[in-house]
Amino acid sequence: MSRTFTDLLFACCLLPIASMAIAVLPLAAQPRSTDKSGTDTLENLGANINTIFRELCPVISPDGRTLYFQREVLPKVKGMERDFDIYYSTLRADGTWGEAVPLPAPLNTWAYNGLNSILPDGNTLFLDYRYNDDGSTERGFSISHRTADGWTKPTPIEIDDYVNTSEFANAYLCNDGKTLLLGIQADDTYGDLDLYVSFMQENGRFTKPTNLGPAVNTSEGESCPFLAADGQTLYFASKGHHGLGNYDIFMTRRLDDTWQHWSEPVNLGAPINSPAFDAYYTISAAGDYAYLVSYKNSFGMADIFRVRLRQAVKPKPVVLISGKAFNSKTGKAISARIRYEFLPEGREAGVANSTPAEGYKLTLPGGARYGVRGEAPGYYPINTNIDLSKVLEYREQSVDLFLVPIEVGSTIRLNNIFFESGKATLMPESFPELNRVVQLMNENPTMHIDIAGHTDNVGSDQSNMTLSMSRAREVVQYLTEKGVASDRLGWAGYGKSRPVASNETDEGRQKNRRVEFTVTSK
Repeated sequence: MSRTFTDLLFACCLLPIASMAIAVLPLAAQPRSTDKSGTDTLENLGANINTIFRELCPVISPDGRTLYFQREVLPKVKGMERDFDIYYSTLRADGTWGEAVPLPAPLNTWAYNGLNSILPDGNTLFLDYRYNDDGSTERGFSISHRTADGWTKPTPIEIDDYVNTSEFANAYLCNDGKTLLLGIQADDTYGDLDLYVSFMQENGRFTKPTNLGPAVNTSEGESCPFLAADGQTLYFASKGHHGLGNYDIFMTRRLDDTWQHWSEPVNLGAPINSPAFDAYYTISAAGDYAYLVSYKNSFGMADIFRVRLRQAVKPKPVVLISGKAFNSKTGKAISARIRYEFLPEGREAGVANSTPAEGYKLTLPGGARYGVRGEAPGYYPINTNIDLSKVLEYREQSVDLFLVPIEVGSTIRLNNIFFESGKATLMPESFPELNRVVQLMNENPTMHIDIAGHTDNVGSDQSNMTLSMSRAREVVQYLTEKGVASDRLGWAGYGKSRPVASNETDEGRQKNRRVEFTVTSK
């Protein structure tokens, strides 16, 4: 690794291999410029966040309402030159930031503590370093989840065949909770640090890192990746692409799912970039502001600023989904694992966590349809279908999720079951939902269920009765073809006779057109 820029690195993002990060490297002394027109002026976030000490590595939550960062504090252990803790501030109703407070133990210890990213659920933190029982930290990355009892002790992230020959490393866990971007130096690196991608497997480990290729990486250094909420727009620091001086921040867009094809990187320009070292960058899901570090007009040393993004370098629009998971029988909020998938193929798009107090949040890119569900032991998830295929701008949407206790008498609506119009022919986007019913039956080999078909009041009584019976029979046939014994399945059609909503509105009629199953024995 070149020694020419190490005196400019923010130690919070490029991590020394040493077991403790006490040798914090000095920051660039040259301030960033501001745009003469005032349209992209750096805005200091104020005294509730910034102090005479160094505030570094901002991480804005996807909803834009919580800002995490590192603050230099007085060393807690004799002999340490410097120490950093993780702080956070919440956005007030008047648009100002509240007074920053440190995260509690076990996230802040007597050693160096740092944060790389927070997932949209607000309940999952991706942290610098591994945490030891004595509070010390060492090389690596870890993750912590918020529960009803507080934050869990950070657990280490495991990556298959992980190789890093540099003394520095950086990483970013993307909003889907499954994609990990790394800035490391491995056997196939083009020069200095390169950017790599790794994916979470079923066992919780991440795959061997794959180089993002020559469109992104150069013979110089690339580091500090940040993938926007759209899952396609990548911001990163580079010394190899043409810039204003040292390391600059660039934007590129992923063109397909290979992670090898990217648009030509675009320099973000001033005031985000300068002739000095520029590398640390985060934006909310709305894509309106970038948060970064500067000396310009600071309270003493490095402060955190924000700057409005130009349209050309904004990410694509997403929808911020928020809500809670409920026990459908008691109406009480519960803890749940949230999973969301692309429809119709049923390919998992990401994961999140929901707590009774905080609920959950997801950022779903526009241009697709999704199925969203909550999972918890002893419950069956009621899937919600969210159509974002025509989304053209950022918005926020509330979606509560309901889980049905698996007990005799429970009736569960299969929301993501789709038939051809006026027919009993199942459409392919129904298969992921039905496969989960198959899984439930396999996990409970003595369980029996009754399948029921229902319609709205459009059409004759006879045609509705026939259609509902045919659709229930079609579901039973699918389940038996997947190995569920036919004597464990009953079925019936009820036509329009059992509405759950008014048939006077389109929304009500849609609710009445449904397929359900009821647990008859366990």
